[in-house]
Amino acid sequence: MRERTETTAGTIPEQSKAWQELEQIVASGDVDAVHNFLKELPPGEDARVMARLSHSEQQNILGLLDHENAARLMESLPELQAGQLLSALQPEQAAHIVDEMQSDEQVDLLHQLSEVQTEAILQEMSPEEAENVRFLSQYNDLSAGGLMITELLSFEESLSVDDVVSDLRKNAEKYAAYNVQYSYVIDIEHRLIGVLRLRDLLLAPPQRMISEMMIQNPTSVPVSTSLQDLQHFFDSHPLYGLPVIDDDQKLVGVVRRDDVEKAGEEQAGRTFLRFAGIMGGEELRSLSLKIRSARRLSWLSINIVLNIIAASIIAMYEETLSSVIALAVFLPIVSDMSGCSGNQSIAVSTRELVLGVIRPRDWFYVFRKEFALGLLNGLALGLLLGFVAWLWKGNPYLGLVIGGALAVNTLLAVCLGAVIPLVLKGFKLDPALVSGPILTTLTDMCGFFLVLSFAQAMLPWLI
Repeated sequence: MRERTETTAGTIPEQSKAWQELEQIVASGDVDAVHNFLKELPPGEDARVMARLSHSEQQNILGLLDHENAARLMESLPELQAGQLLSALQPEQAAHIVDEMQSDEQVDLLHQLSEVQTEAILQEMSPEEAENVRFLSQYNDLSAGGLMITELLSFEESLSVDDVVSDLRKNAEKYAAYNVQYSYVIDIEHRLIGVLRLRDLLLAPPQRMISEMMIQNPTSVPVSTSLQDLQHFFDSHPLYGLPVIDDDQKLVGVVRRDDVEKAGEEQAGRTFLRFAGIMGGEELRSLSLKIRSARRLSWLSINIVLNIIAASIIAMYEETLSSVIALAVFLPIVSDMSGCSGNQSIAVSTRELVLGVIRPRDWFYVFRKEFALGLLNGLALGLLLGFVAWLWKGNPYLGLVIGGALAVNTLLAVCLGAVIPLVLKGFKLDPALVSGPILTTLTDMCGFFLVLSFAQAMLPWLI
C-alpha cells in the first residue's frame, strides 16, 4: 500500500484519485490494506469511490472483506448502489452479509432485489433472521412498522434487577450491537407496560423488582403510524426512539429518530426526482444505460404529447401571429412566467399536505387564499411586461394585450397550482408526480390562447 499523507478536517490527499489507489490495493489482494483504506475514508466518500470501480472490482472488495465489514460497507452506500452489489453475489455470500446488518437495513436492502433473488438469499440466512425479515417486510416502508428495528431489550415485569443484569452480562456480545439507552418492560402476553432506564437499573438494589422502577404507560405508536406523523412527533419530543406496538398492544420494535430523519430525507429526494421527470425511483449513473434511458424517456415522451397539445393553440391563430410577429417573442415569456407562479403554488400545497396543515377537502380555503395572491402578482407582472412591450414597439395596445394576458394567466396558474395537488391527493395520486405536467400544459394552453385571442380582438390597433 502506498504511503498516505496526514489529512485535516475529514479530507484525504488527492481525494479525486482515491479509487485508483483502491484499484491497486484490490489487485494486490491485500485484505488488511483494503480494510484499512476503507476505514480511513471520510464519511460519505466510500460511496463515491465504490461508484468509480468496475462491477468486478466491487465484487472483489466484498470478497476480501469479512462478512461484518462487508455489511458495514453496504450500510454506508445508497440503497440502490448496495442493492446492485448484493444482486451480483451468490445467495450464500449475500446471506452472510445480510445476516450482519440491522433488521431495518436488511429489509430496505432486500427490497432493492427481485422476489426471486430475495427468496434465494432468505433461504440461505439463519432461520431466525429470515423469519424476522419476512415479518418486517409486511409493513409499508414509510410507516412505523417499516422503519422500526427489532433489536431491542425487553424483560418481563416479574424479573428483578439482578435477573436483568445477569441477562445483560450473559448476552453482552449480542446486546453490544443494539445501541440502546432504554429497556422495555412487558407482561406475560408480551404487551408493553413500561420503560426502564439503564442508568436506574445499574444503580438499583439487586433484589428490587423492575416493575417497581419502570416508567408506566410509556408513549408508543402503532405499526401503521405514517412517516409524516412520526416526523411531527420527533419534532416536538426530544426522544432517541419510540416503542412500536401491534394491534394487540404487543411490543414489536423501536423506531429511532435517526431512521425517521433519514427516511424523510430519502422521501424528499425521491420527490425531487419525480419533479425533475425521473421515473421509476432513485437513479444513479452506475445503473445500466438501458434502465436510465427508459426512466427518463417515460417522462420525456409524455411531455412531447403535452407540448403538441399546447402548440395546437398557436396553429389555431396562425394568421394573427403572422400579422403581428412581435407576439411570437412574448408567447414563451407569458407561458413561462405563469408556469413559474403556478409551480410556487404547487410547492406550497405539496409541502402543506406533507406537514398535515391541509387536507384535500380544504381546496376552497386554499383557492381563496391563492386567488388574492394570484390577482396581486398577476397585476404586478402584467404591468411590468406590458410596459416593456409598449416601450419596445411604441404601441400601447401591444402592451395591453401582453400585460393583460400575463395577468390573467398568472391568476389562473396560481389558483390551479394550489388546488391541483389537493385534487390529486383526493384521488390517491402522487401530487409530486402529476401536478407539474398538468399545470405546465394548462398554463401553456391558456397563455397562448389569451395572448392570441386578445391580439385577434385588437388586431386593427396592433397592425
